[in-house]
Amino acid sequence: MNAPAPTPENNDIPTACLVLADGTTFYGRGFGATGVIQAELCFNTAMTGYQEIMTDPSYAGQAITFTFPHIGNTGVTAEDDETADPVARAMIVKWDPTEPSNWRSEQTLSAWLAKRGRIGVGGIDTRRLTRAIRQQGAPHVAIAHAADGVFDLPALLQKARDFAGLEGQDLAKEVTCAQSYTWDEQRWAWPDGYPKRDTKGLKVVAVDFGAKRNILRCLASAGCDVTVLPASATAEEILAHNPKGIFLSNGPGDPAATGEYAVPMIREVLETTDLPIFGICLGHQMLALALGGETLKMNHGHHGANHPVKDMETGKVEITSMNHGFAVDSDSLPAGVIETHVSLFDGSNCGIRMKDRPVFSVQHHPEASPGPQDSFYLFERFVASM
Repeated sequence: MNAPAPTPENNDIPTACLVLADGTTFYGRGFGATGVIQAELCFNTAMTGYQEIMTDPSYAGQAITFTFPHIGNTGVTAEDDETADPVARAMIVKWDPTEPSNWRSEQTLSAWLAKRGRIGVGGIDTRRLTRAIRQQGAPHVAIAHAADGVFDLPALLQKARDFAGLEGQDLAKEVTCAQSYTWDEQRWAWPDGYPKRDTKGLKVVAVDFGAKRNILRCLASAGCDVTVLPASATAEEILAHNPKGIFLSNGPGDPAATGEYAVPMIREVLETTDLPIFGICLGHQMLALALGGETLKMNHGHHGANHPVKDMETGKVEITSMNHGFAVDSDSLPAGVIETHVSLFDGSNCGIRMKDRPVFSVQHHPEASPGPQDSFYLFERFVASM
Protein backbone atom coordinates (compact mmCIF):
# COMPACT_ATOMS: atom_id res chain seq x y z
CA MET A 1 0.00 0.00 0.00
CA ASN A 2 1.39 3.38 -0.99
CA ALA A 3 1.40 6.56 1.03
CA PRO A 4 -0.89 9.06 -0.72
CA ALA A 5 0.78 11.81 -2.71
CA PRO A 6 0.14 15.36 -1.47
CA THR A 7 -2.41 17.15 -3.66
CA PRO A 8 -2.35 20.55 -5.40
CA GLU A 9 -5.39 21.59 -3.38
CA ASN A 10 -3.30 21.86 -0.21
CA ASN A 11 -0.47 23.61 -2.06
CA ASP A 12 1.90 20.79 -1.17
CA ILE A 13 3.10 19.22 -4.43
CA PRO A 14 5.68 16.54 -3.64
CA THR A 15 9.27 17.20 -4.68
CA ALA A 16 10.68 13.98 -3.23
CA CYS A 17 9.78 10.34 -3.52
CA LEU A 18 10.93 7.27 -1.58
CA VAL A 19 10.25 3.82 -3.06
CA LEU A 20 10.83 0.57 -1.17
CA ALA A 21 11.76 -2.61 -3.00
CA ASP A 22 8.30 -4.05 -2.22
CA GLY A 23 6.69 -1.15 -4.11
CA THR A 24 5.60 0.90 -1.09
CA THR A 25 5.93 4.57 -2.02
CA PHE A 26 6.19 7.66 0.17
CA TYR A 27 5.99 11.24 -1.10
CA GLY A 28 7.49 14.26 0.63
CA ARG A 29 9.28 17.57 0.24
CA GLY A 30 12.88 17.47 -0.85
CA PHE A 31 15.65 19.61 0.55
CA GLY A 32 19.41 19.58 0.13
CA ALA A 33 20.72 18.12 -3.12
CA THR A 34 18.56 16.93 -6.02
CA GLY A 35 19.00 13.59 -7.76
CA VAL A 36 18.41 9.87 -7.20
CA ILE A 37 20.15 7.48 -4.80
CA GLN A 38 19.91 3.79 -3.85
CA ALA A 39 20.51 2.64 -0.29
CA GLU A 40 19.70 0.34 2.58
CA LEU A 41 17.16 2.07 4.81
CA CYS A 42 17.62 2.24 8.58
CA PHE A 43 16.17 4.34 11.40
CA ASN A 44 17.96 6.24 14.14
CA THR A 45 16.27 7.13 17.44
CA ALA A 46 18.75 9.79 18.63
CA MET A 47 17.28 13.15 19.64
CA THR A 48 20.50 15.08 18.95
CA GLY A 49 23.61 14.72 16.81
CA TYR A 50 22.10 14.56 13.32
CA GLN A 51 25.25 16.08 11.82
CA GLU A 52 27.53 13.57 13.55
CA ILE A 53 25.24 10.78 12.37
CA MET A 54 25.24 11.91 8.74
CA THR A 55 29.06 12.18 8.74
CA ASP A 56 29.68 8.89 10.57
CA PRO A 57 31.53 6.63 8.06
CA SER A 58 29.70 3.61 9.51
CA TYR A 59 26.59 4.77 7.58
CA ALA A 60 28.13 4.23 4.13
CA GLY A 61 25.53 2.74 1.79
CA GLN A 62 22.60 3.70 4.03
CA ALA A 63 19.79 6.24 4.13
CA ILE A 64 18.67 7.30 7.59
CA THR A 65 15.14 7.76 8.87
CA PHE A 66 15.23 10.00 11.94
CA THR A 67 12.46 9.07 14.37
CA PHE A 68 12.88 12.36 16.28
CA PRO A 69 10.97 15.10 14.40
CA HIS A 70 13.10 18.17 15.24
CA ILE A 71 15.98 17.62 12.82
CA GLY A 72 17.91 20.66 11.62
CA ASN A 73 16.79 23.08 14.32
CA THR A 74 20.33 23.70 15.63
CA GLY A 75 21.87 24.16 12.18
CA VAL A 76 25.29 22.88 11.20
CA THR A 77 28.83 23.67 12.32
CA ALA A 78 32.10 22.36 10.86
CA GLU A 79 33.27 21.41 14.36
CA ASP A 80 30.70 18.61 14.53
CA ASP A 81 31.67 16.74 11.36
CA GLU A 82 32.95 13.24 12.10
CA THR A 83 34.62 13.07 8.70
CA ALA A 84 35.19 15.48 5.82
CA ASP A 85 31.84 14.89 4.08
CA PRO A 86 28.50 13.23 4.85
CA VAL A 87 28.71 9.50 4.28
CA ALA A 88 25.05 8.54 4.69
CA ARG A 89 23.33 8.80 1.30
CA ALA A 90 20.14 10.56 2.40
CA MET A 91 18.11 11.61 5.43
CA ILE A 92 14.35 11.23 5.91
CA VAL A 93 12.51 13.34 8.51
CA LYS A 94 9.00 14.07 9.72
CA TRP A 95 9.12 17.89 9.63
CA ASP A 96 11.01 20.12 7.24
CA PRO A 97 14.11 21.67 8.88
CA THR A 98 13.42 25.07 10.43
CA GLU A 99 15.73 28.06 10.60
CA PRO A 100 18.49 27.16 13.05
CA SER A 101 18.52 28.54 16.58
CA ASN A 102 21.94 27.92 18.09
CA TRP A 103 24.95 30.15 18.71
CA ARG A 104 27.31 27.61 17.13
CA SER A 105 25.36 27.33 13.86
CA GLU A 106 27.25 28.30 10.69
CA GLN A 107 24.63 27.38 8.07
CA THR A 108 21.31 25.61 7.62
CA LEU A 109 21.04 21.85 7.33
CA SER A 110 19.48 22.15 3.87
CA ALA A 111 22.32 24.31 2.53
CA TRP A 112 24.89 21.98 4.06
CA LEU A 113 23.29 18.91 2.44
CA ALA A 114 23.05 20.66 -0.93
CA LYS A 115 26.72 21.67 -0.83
CA ARG A 116 27.73 18.13 0.13
CA GLY A 117 25.54 16.40 -2.47
CA ARG A 118 23.18 14.65 -0.06
CA ILE A 119 19.39 14.39 -0.35
CA GLY A 120 16.95 15.25 2.42
CA VAL A 121 13.24 14.36 2.45
CA GLY A 122 10.75 16.02 4.80
CA GLY A 123 7.04 15.57 5.38
CA ILE A 124 7.29 11.77 5.71
CA ASP A 125 5.27 9.65 8.14
CA THR A 126 8.42 8.42 9.87
CA ARG A 127 6.48 6.24 12.32
CA ARG A 128 4.98 4.29 9.47
CA LEU A 129 8.32 4.11 7.70
CA THR A 130 10.01 2.87 10.88
CA ARG A 131 7.43 0.10 11.19
CA ALA A 132 8.19 -0.92 7.60
CA ILE A 133 11.90 -1.09 8.42
CA ARG A 134 11.26 -3.28 11.48
CA GLN A 135 8.92 -5.56 9.55
CA GLN A 136 11.01 -5.89 6.39
CA GLY A 137 14.44 -5.79 7.98
CA ALA A 138 16.40 -2.80 6.62
CA PRO A 139 14.72 -2.63 3.19
CA HIS A 140 16.40 -1.49 -0.01
CA VAL A 141 15.12 1.83 -1.34
CA ALA A 142 15.48 4.40 -4.08
CA ILE A 143 15.05 8.06 -3.16
CA ALA A 144 14.54 10.92 -5.61
CA HIS A 145 14.45 14.69 -5.15
CA ALA A 146 13.25 16.67 -8.17
CA ALA A 147 12.21 20.31 -8.02
CA ASP A 148 9.52 19.76 -10.66
CA GLY A 149 7.97 16.84 -8.77
CA VAL A 150 8.20 14.51 -11.79
CA PHE A 151 9.18 10.93 -10.87
CA ASP A 152 9.65 7.78 -12.94
CA LEU A 153 8.14 5.38 -10.41
CA PRO A 154 8.83 2.14 -12.35
CA ALA A 155 12.48 3.15 -12.74
CA LEU A 156 12.78 4.02 -9.05
CA LEU A 157 11.23 0.70 -8.07
CA GLN A 158 13.73 -1.12 -10.28
CA LYS A 159 16.61 0.82 -8.72
CA ALA A 160 15.44 -0.19 -5.24
CA ARG A 161 15.26 -3.82 -6.30
CA ASP A 162 18.65 -3.68 -8.02
CA PHE A 163 20.49 -2.36 -4.97
CA ALA A 164 23.10 -4.93 -3.96
CA GLY A 165 22.69 -4.42 -0.22
CA LEU A 166 25.41 -4.43 2.43
CA GLU A 167 25.93 -8.17 2.91
CA GLY A 168 29.21 -9.23 1.35
CA GLN A 169 30.26 -5.59 0.80
CA ASP A 170 33.65 -4.32 1.95
CA LEU A 171 32.80 -0.64 2.40
CA ALA A 172 35.73 0.11 4.72
CA LYS A 173 37.97 0.48 1.66
CA GLU A 174 35.69 3.30 0.43
CA VAL A 175 35.89 5.40 3.60
CA THR A 176 39.38 4.69 4.96
CA CYS A 177 42.17 7.25 4.71
CA ALA A 178 44.34 7.22 1.59
CA GLN A 179 47.58 7.53 3.54
CA SER A 180 48.80 7.58 7.13
CA TYR A 181 48.61 10.69 9.31
CA THR A 182 49.07 11.73 12.94
CA TRP A 183 46.33 13.08 15.22
CA ASP A 184 46.77 15.39 18.22
CA GLU A 185 43.34 17.05 18.60
CA GLN A 186 41.57 16.35 21.90
CA ARG A 187 37.95 16.44 23.03
CA TRP A 188 36.00 19.71 22.85
CA ALA A 189 36.36 21.97 25.87
CA TRP A 190 34.82 25.32 26.73
CA PRO A 191 35.61 27.98 25.61
CA ASP A 192 38.33 27.24 23.07
CA GLY A 193 36.99 24.18 21.23
CA TYR A 194 39.42 21.36 20.50
CA PRO A 195 42.78 21.72 22.27
CA LYS A 196 45.94 20.09 20.90
CA ARG A 197 48.08 17.60 22.80
CA ASP A 198 51.26 19.36 23.89
CA THR A 199 52.83 16.57 25.95
CA LYS A 200 54.32 13.25 24.94
CA GLY A 201 51.95 10.30 25.19
CA LEU A 202 51.79 6.58 24.52
CA LYS A 203 52.19 5.76 20.84
CA VAL A 204 49.08 4.11 19.40
CA VAL A 205 48.41 2.98 15.85
CA ALA A 206 44.75 3.36 14.90
CA VAL A 207 43.63 1.22 11.96
CA ASP A 208 41.08 3.27 10.03
CA PHE A 209 38.11 1.19 8.85
CA GLY A 210 36.08 4.43 8.83
CA ALA A 211 37.19 6.17 12.01
CA LYS A 212 35.12 8.94 13.58
CA ARG A 213 37.13 12.00 14.53
CA ASN A 214 35.80 11.99 18.07
CA ILE A 215 37.22 8.51 18.67
CA LEU A 216 40.65 9.84 17.75
CA ARG A 217 40.06 12.84 20.03
CA CYS A 218 39.19 10.53 22.92
CA LEU A 219 42.36 8.53 22.39
CA ALA A 220 44.39 11.75 22.39
CA SER A 221 42.60 13.04 25.51
CA ALA A 222 43.26 9.75 27.30
CA GLY A 223 47.00 10.14 26.74
CA CYS A 224 47.77 8.67 23.30
CA ASP A 225 49.99 9.89 20.49
CA VAL A 226 47.88 8.62 17.58
CA THR A 227 49.09 7.54 14.14
CA VAL A 228 46.27 6.55 11.78
CA LEU A 229 46.89 3.91 9.10
CA PRO A 230 44.59 2.78 6.23
CA ALA A 231 42.35 -0.26 6.64
CA SER A 232 44.62 -2.29 4.36
CA ALA A 233 47.67 -1.83 6.60
CA THR A 234 49.60 -5.05 7.22
CA ALA A 235 50.90 -6.25 10.57
CA GLU A 236 54.42 -5.43 9.40
CA GLU A 237 53.43 -1.85 8.53
CA ILE A 238 51.66 -1.38 11.87
CA LEU A 239 54.49 -2.80 13.97
CA ALA A 240 57.06 -0.71 12.09
CA HIS A 241 55.71 2.28 14.07
CA ASN A 242 56.70 0.57 17.36
CA PRO A 243 53.32 1.23 18.99
CA LYS A 244 52.48 0.58 22.63
CA GLY A 245 48.95 -0.33 21.61
CA ILE A 246 46.72 -0.88 18.57
CA PHE A 247 43.25 0.53 18.04
CA LEU A 248 40.73 -0.95 15.57
CA SER A 249 38.20 1.66 14.47
CA ASN A 250 34.53 1.67 13.59
CA GLY A 251 33.42 1.39 9.96
CA PRO A 252 30.69 0.30 7.52
CA GLY A 253 29.76 -2.80 5.56
CA ASP A 254 29.93 -6.54 6.13
CA PRO A 255 32.63 -7.48 8.67
CA ALA A 256 33.20 -10.81 6.93
CA ALA A 257 34.13 -8.97 3.71
CA THR A 258 36.50 -6.50 5.40
CA GLY A 259 37.84 -9.41 7.40
CA GLU A 260 39.32 -10.95 4.26
CA TYR A 261 42.38 -8.74 4.78
CA ALA A 262 41.89 -7.32 8.30
CA VAL A 263 41.57 -10.63 10.13
CA PRO A 264 44.94 -12.03 8.95
CA MET A 265 46.58 -8.77 10.04
CA ILE A 266 45.01 -8.92 13.51
CA ARG A 267 45.92 -12.59 13.93
CA GLU A 268 49.54 -11.91 13.00
CA VAL A 269 49.72 -9.11 15.57
CA LEU A 270 48.21 -11.40 18.21
CA GLU A 271 50.60 -14.23 17.37
CA THR A 272 53.78 -12.16 17.26
CA THR A 273 53.25 -9.56 20.02
CA ASP A 274 51.55 -9.09 23.37
CA LEU A 275 50.43 -5.54 22.58
CA PRO A 276 47.14 -4.23 24.01
CA ILE A 277 44.38 -4.06 21.38
CA PHE A 278 41.13 -2.08 21.64
CA GLY A 279 38.33 -2.17 19.07
CA ILE A 280 35.05 -0.29 18.56
CA CYS A 281 32.10 -1.24 16.30
CA LEU A 282 33.54 -2.78 13.11
CA GLY A 283 36.85 -3.04 14.96
CA HIS A 284 35.03 -5.11 17.59
CA GLN A 285 33.67 -7.40 14.90
CA MET A 286 37.10 -7.69 13.25
CA LEU A 287 38.66 -8.71 16.56
CA ALA A 288 35.92 -11.28 17.21
CA LEU A 289 36.48 -12.82 13.78
CA ALA A 290 40.24 -12.91 14.36
CA LEU A 291 39.71 -14.72 17.66
CA GLY A 292 37.53 -17.37 16.01
CA GLY A 293 34.04 -15.94 16.40
CA GLU A 294 31.42 -15.26 13.75
CA THR A 295 29.21 -12.31 12.77
CA LEU A 296 25.64 -12.15 11.49
CA LYS A 297 23.35 -9.64 9.78
CA MET A 298 20.74 -8.17 12.10
CA ASN A 299 17.12 -7.62 11.09
CA HIS A 300 17.22 -3.83 11.34
CA GLY A 301 20.30 -3.21 13.46
CA HIS A 302 20.87 -0.82 16.35
CA HIS A 303 21.01 2.90 15.58
CA GLY A 304 20.51 5.49 18.31
CA ALA A 305 21.87 7.24 21.39
CA ASN A 306 19.67 5.62 24.03
CA HIS A 307 20.74 1.96 24.05
CA PRO A 308 21.22 0.33 27.48
CA VAL A 309 24.20 -1.99 27.62
CA LYS A 310 25.09 -4.12 30.65
CA ASP A 311 28.67 -4.73 31.71
CA MET A 312 28.41 -8.42 32.64
CA GLU A 313 31.50 -8.27 34.87
CA THR A 314 30.52 -5.28 37.01
CA GLY A 315 26.73 -5.28 36.68
CA LYS A 316 26.81 -1.64 35.61
CA VAL A 317 24.32 -0.49 32.96
CA GLU A 318 25.60 2.13 30.51
CA ILE A 319 23.49 4.33 28.23
CA THR A 320 25.27 4.07 24.90
CA SER A 321 25.25 5.22 21.31
CA MET A 322 25.05 2.50 18.67
CA ASN A 323 25.25 2.21 14.92
CA HIS A 324 25.55 -1.26 13.49
CA GLY A 325 23.65 -3.63 11.22
CA PHE A 326 25.87 -6.65 11.91
CA ALA A 327 26.65 -8.23 15.27
CA VAL A 328 29.01 -10.76 16.82
CA ASP A 329 27.34 -14.13 17.41
CA SER A 330 27.75 -14.76 21.13
CA ASP A 331 27.37 -18.51 20.69
CA SER A 332 30.36 -18.58 18.33
CA LEU A 333 32.88 -17.16 20.79
CA PRO A 334 35.64 -19.68 21.52
CA ALA A 335 37.12 -20.66 24.87
CA GLY A 336 39.35 -17.96 26.26
CA VAL A 337 37.15 -15.15 24.89
CA ILE A 338 34.77 -13.66 27.46
CA GLU A 339 31.55 -11.83 26.62
CA THR A 340 31.79 -8.59 28.62
CA HIS A 341 28.79 -6.52 27.48
CA VAL A 342 25.29 -7.29 26.20
CA SER A 343 22.43 -5.17 24.88
CA LEU A 344 19.48 -4.94 27.25
CA PHE A 345 17.21 -4.39 24.25
CA ASP A 346 17.73 -7.80 22.64
CA GLY A 347 20.58 -9.58 24.44
CA SER A 348 22.95 -9.26 21.49
CA ASN A 349 26.70 -9.12 22.06
CA CYS A 350 28.21 -5.71 22.78
CA GLY A 351 31.69 -6.53 24.07
CA ILE A 352 34.42 -9.16 24.41
CA ARG A 353 37.87 -9.57 25.92
CA MET A 354 40.58 -12.18 25.90
CA LYS A 355 40.82 -13.95 29.25
CA ASP A 356 44.55 -13.56 29.85
CA ARG A 357 45.60 -10.65 27.62
CA PRO A 358 44.83 -6.89 27.37
CA VAL A 359 42.77 -7.36 24.22
CA PHE A 360 39.17 -6.16 24.27
CA SER A 361 36.47 -4.47 22.19
CA VAL A 362 32.93 -3.12 22.32
CA GLN A 363 30.13 -2.84 19.80
CA HIS A 364 28.82 0.51 21.06
CA HIS A 365 30.41 3.95 20.69
CA PRO A 366 31.94 5.27 23.93
CA GLU A 367 33.18 8.43 22.18
CA ALA A 368 29.61 9.59 21.41
CA SER A 369 29.00 10.26 25.13
CA PRO A 370 25.21 9.87 25.37
CA GLY A 371 25.56 8.95 29.07
CA PRO A 372 27.41 11.39 28.85
CA GLN A 373 30.47 9.78 30.52
CA ASP A 374 29.20 6.24 30.99
CA SER A 375 31.71 4.54 28.68
CA PHE A 376 34.80 6.78 28.60
CA TYR A 377 36.47 4.36 31.03
CA LEU A 378 37.13 2.11 28.06
CA PHE A 379 39.69 4.58 26.68
CA GLU A 380 41.24 4.86 30.13
CA ARG A 381 41.37 1.06 30.40
CA PHE A 382 43.18 0.87 27.06
CA VAL A 383 45.76 3.44 28.20
CA ALA A 384 46.21 1.70 31.55
CA SER A 385 46.87 -1.60 29.77
CA MET A 386 49.80 0.03 27.98
